[in-house]
Amino acid sequence: MITADGPLAGLTVLDLTRVLAGPYCTRLLADLGADVVKIERREGDDTRRGYSQLEPGREDQATYFVRINVGKRSIVLDLTRPEARPVVADLARASDVVVENFVPGVTARLGCDHATLAAVKPDLVYCSISGFGQTGPWRTLQAFAHIISAVSGLMHLERNGEAEPRVSYLQAADVLAGTHAFGAICAALWRRARTGRGAHLDVSMLECLVAAEDITYGAMLNGGEEYPGPRAGMLIHEIGGEWFTVQSVGAPDLWQRLLTAMKRPELAQDPRFATPLARRRNWPELRPIITAWIDSFASAKDALAACNAARIPAAPVLSPADVIAHPHLAEREFFPAVPHPGRERVRVTGVPFMVDGRRPLPAGPAPYRPGEHTREVLSGLLGYDAQKIEALRKAGVIEVV
Repeated sequence: MITADGPLAGLTVLDLTRVLAGPYCTRLLADLGADVVKIERREGDDTRRGYSQLEPGREDQATYFVRINVGKRSIVLDLTRPEARPVVADLARASDVVVENFVPGVTARLGCDHATLAAVKPDLVYCSISGFGQTGPWRTLQAFAHIISAVSGLMHLERNGEAEPRVSYLQAADVLAGTHAFGAICAALWRRARTGRGAHLDVSMLECLVAAEDITYGAMLNGGEEYPGPRAGMLIHEIGGEWFTVQSVGAPDLWQRLLTAMKRPELAQDPRFATPLARRRNWPELRPIITAWIDSFASAKDALAACNAARIPAAPVLSPADVIAHPHLAEREFFPAVPHPGRERVRVTGVPFMVDGRRPLPAGPAPYRPGEHTREVLSGLLGYDAQKIEALRKAGVIEVV
């Protein structure tokens, strides 16, 4: 592990988040060395009860939860109790960063909003992640990735010519919001290091997803037209029972390389295909020409070898099992194993970047029970004595394991 001397070593993060967008952000912070203290309800994060449980007979060890919250310290604190407010204030005072992803207005009712916590820690970097942002007429709407995908225009664009919009598999809005929040937090910390000034960051899932679209919004904001799917130049084709994908757009030289590989130089003079715009508009005519060339190979493996030799982007369509077993990701150690009390070790996805040639590994073992670090955090970080901790437990404000 490199977290002991990671870029964020010495940073303390108070994590008020749940489900995906916020926890993904704080997982990145934890992997880079920050001490992330996650506040949970007695029943724990919603995702503890999700898909694929690690321990038979239990419903609080979903792999979804473990992967996103590895390396954090869990405390159970009932934020709805008035007696919890001084504890939250003490935690904020001991923290550098607070991250929350409640519906706007909830933190004010709970007494853990930016104004309240910045009053006790003026240089606090406070990050709010929500579906629609902290302002605007939609700010209090419930937000999940599926809903954000619908209102972002992406669900409409991804119909690929079908009449009915489709459900997207990837929870892109959450992951993008968590990633943007991570970047904004690091920027705010850099400003604080220079000026001593804290920050209140407002990250919108909707805006993150709209910003990620690469063609249509840029065009339509400036008088252009919508560019719906399927994306021209991006081809998926079956060869001998295997799915294979080729891309002929995205770089100026790809078209010429493809013509050379296909031995069809005359297409360069065909007015239907003479320019990138023409090729996009006439993709229904161009597509069968490319697939006929692909079909000339005996197998997807042969087609891939030919594309690689011609420097044409191509790849097999892999299943998750293929990806996990692939030697490329094995060499890059992208699926690290961490200790787990009930399973000895479990594997998780790694942080998706390297630092100084090494991948930051998870900062600690897999998360286990809600509140497993309550006593440790309150005594070690806040200096509460055993009597005060016991009084909070008896009052139902905290829970210890």
